[in-house]
Amino acid sequence: MTICVDRTKNGTPFPSGVSARSRRIALLRSGRRHGGITRLITPWDIGELTQPFVFLCYSELALGAKTVVGVQPGIGTLTIVLSGVLLFEEALGKKGMVVAGGLMWTAPGEVVWHADGRAADEPLRTLQLWIELPLNSATSTAESRCVAPHEVQEEGSVRVVLGQIGRARSRIGHAPPDVNYFHVRLKDGQRWCYAAPDGHNVTWLAVDRGRLRSEEDGCVLREQVALFERSRGAIEVQAEGESSFVLGSARHSAAGRR
Repeated sequence: MTICVDRTKNGTPFPSGVSARSRRIALLRSGRRHGGITRLITPWDIGELTQPFVFLCYSELALGAKTVVGVQPGIGTLTIVLSGVLLFEEALGKKGMVVAGGLMWTAPGEVVWHADGRAADEPLRTLQLWIELPLNSATSTAESRCVAPHEVQEEGSVRVVLGQIGRARSRIGHAPPDVNYFHVRLKDGQRWCYAAPDGHNVTWLAVDRGRLRSEEDGCVLREQVALFERSRGAIEVQAEGESSFVLGSARHSAAGRR
């Protein structure tokens, strides 16, 4: 099944089979692995091209492993738990838990999080995104919002983390406006098509499981990120094996926060 998103209606799906001009891959990059963390987007690498998305990493933590997430002012973080259980504790003492399929949003501050041993057969696997906040939203106080798996709204194969597609909307209320960030899961051979809303001239995707084939550009493999050209075309991919990936689109913040 192919689903295209009508840019003029900010996420209203076209009927199956409707196509649009292809949007080509401008840059394909493999992530850089350091232990259990694979950095896919960094501020010193392609982050200048993907703003307001400035950092993305895929991580696998062994049971009981801990890490500190320290985020600078003006940056929010979004963590998707792919498997296992994430326990966290904020600097101000708030504690919580995010299970597989859930999300965690954290505004600037410091958070300690680690894998919970209760998920004995699964490592903690996450995708973590850092995103620039609007100037009027930047604060120095830590703030978090956890979204349970059943609260994440879906449109077909798409789980909406930020923004909107069709009737499905993000459950994170204080996130940057006019930004789409989706978690997409496809079965072997399933096709998916996306056309970004008007003004979204930055679009990328990163694969954490399986691989995706673009008819004109070849495959995007596991732990690779593909940045698409700034055209008005649609992105169409087909899964090779059961696949999982995230896609972000927004207006490029060329000036950043400088």
